[in-house]
Amino acid sequence: MKNPFIRNKNLTQAMGLVALILVVGQLLSLYFIYNIRFDFAFVDSNIYTFLFFIFGISLWYPVKYMAIESHSVFNLLFNHSITIAITSVIWLYSGYFILSNLFPDYDPFLFSTLFLRFLLGFLLFTIVVILSYVLIYYNNFKTKLVEETELNSLIKEAELKSLKYQINPHFIFNSLNSIASLTTTNPQKSNEMTINLSNYLRKTLSGNEKLKISLKEEIDNIKLYLEIEKVRFEEKLEFTLNVENGCSEIKIPSMILQPLIENVIKHGVYESTEKIMIRLNCNLEKDYLKLVIENNYDKDSVSFRGEGIGLKNIQSRLKLVYNQENLLTIKKGEEIFTATLFIPVYTEHTNAK
Repeated sequence: MKNPFIRNKNLTQAMGLVALILVVGQLLSLYFIYNIRFDFAFVDSNIYTFLFFIFGISLWYPVKYMAIESHSVFNLLFNHSITIAITSVIWLYSGYFILSNLFPDYDPFLFSTLFLRFLLGFLLFTIVVILSYVLIYYNNFKTKLVEETELNSLIKEAELKSLKYQINPHFIFNSLNSIASLTTTNPQKSNEMTINLSNYLRKTLSGNEKLKISLKEEIDNIKLYLEIEKVRFEEKLEFTLNVENGCSEIKIPSMILQPLIENVIKHGVYESTEKIMIRLNCNLEKDYLKLVIENNYDKDSVSFRGEGIGLKNIQSRLKLVYNQENLLTIKKGEEIFTATLFIPVYTEHTNAK
């Protein structure tokens, strides 16, 4: 198993920084304070620093084994004090053995500084232990953040799919009602509408896993849907489209416009004796794709009973995808009903599926 200090970039950098401070500090102290020859001071500081790095790495294992969550403060202090003391002694005498054999004349001075070096080693290894706990906590915290982010992403995706799947049965229910009503009055139109519905479902359900599609694809789906409805309503229903250049390939939540068009059919076409004009305008407005669906309605015959499943579905999906409120506004004028939808464009690359 590879040592975490070598594998983990943060731990390696931390140990390297402590070792750099030690080698520079010890070299300067020996040369300027104790007036030791530079070659002796250089070798002394580098050997002890190298050994400090090696033994400091070994302290990772008792730190990792003695997790803060599973041990009392007394046990942590006592066990680590013993471990640090033993490590300091081994570090101290390992360096002493190497230097005394390399420079026999250096032995008296080396021996006279053993206690001071032991205190320095104890202090430095204590810092290493504390630093290790800090880095372990930091890495665990980052891991938990990543896991929570992934979990939230999965939950959000599940919610979005659940909301999206509500549209299909809602739409199918309305379409089947239309087919059923035509079965007795006009069997030929009923058959034609059934075929169109089959083609529509084959296209839309084949890409049902996509949470986002291009505006062009969404409009194509709406055209298919309106072809189904026009079988029944014929000249009573007309659809016009105005899409500004640069809008067609922008990604939007799949079937986000479908409930709005269904809302027009349900509250406008079904209940009106006049011809209903549905207009869809698309343009870029600052950082948003602005989609406006307008239709006329018969104010004497249309009765709005608030927002149904379709409009609530849109608001919930927009909130989940873009984390913004009020991206959908509904306005009922004297004779014109307007639904305005804003799709953030600046989040396109981060949210696209």
